Amino acid sequence: MRGVFFDEDHARAAVARLVRNGFEARCEAERFAGEDDDEDHPWVVLTDAPRVMLELLVEEYDGWLEPDAPPLPTKPLVLPQAPRRVKRKL
Repeated sequence: MRGVFFDEDHARAAVARLVRNGFEARCEAERFAGEDDDEDHPWVVLTDAPRVMLELLVEEYDGWLEPDAPPLPTKPLVLPQAPRRVKRKL
């Protein structure tokens, strides 16, 4: 499970709390796609803690969760091949 925080101090506080509760946790700066600022990266907390614990920390420190696994692909929509006729032909 990954938690993303904007502030390094918040990420380190979350790691400290998770480690204190007996879970493995670490934080690292991560550059997301499209970012051009080398100094202001978000901080990612990687942990084996239950989702609920990380959700509470993310909520407290104003971050967000990223699941480990990518979302399952959805079934493609079946779209009509031609416009619908409103009037019947006689």
